Amino acid sequence: MITAKADALIFHEIEPVFRFVALDFPKNYPRWSPEVSKLEPLTAGPVQPGFQARQIRVDQGHKTDSVFEVSEMIALRRVIFRGVTAPYVSTYEFDDLKASTRLTFTFELREVEARLRPFEKLIRIALEDGAKRTVKRLKLLIEKEMLDDW
Repeated sequence: MITAKADALIFHEIEPVFRFVALDFPKNYPRWSPEVSKLEPLTAGPVQPGFQARQIRVDQGHKTDSVFEVSEMIALRRVIFRGVTAPYVSTYEFDDLKASTRLTFTFELREVEARLRPFEKLIRIALEDGAKRTVKRLKLLIEKEMLDDW
């Protein structure tokens, strides 16, 4: 298993940050993750445990197609997406700091294919860079959007 983790301090209260990341996920995820070339909700209704979506991503020229689901959602605390057709877990955690929110993103690649194991160190570096980019993009998008709403 390879784990990458990054966090950011977002200068907004927790409720709009949680809404942007978790509740409005189908609309906003491709905005903070431009590697997503297609996102297709497979479940009607709100984002909640059991919600499923299919994504097509192009990461460093490598195209992947996977289905994932919300495996856990605790309002204003955490949302966890688990790969259904691929061995990964993405966790977004929210810490209420009153006028700001600490957002922590963790990505776990639960299994590395045997043919890719010699490249595990490079995979780890790429995942760590990706986690940092994710929280940086989220911070910029959320703070800009909230500023625009003023």
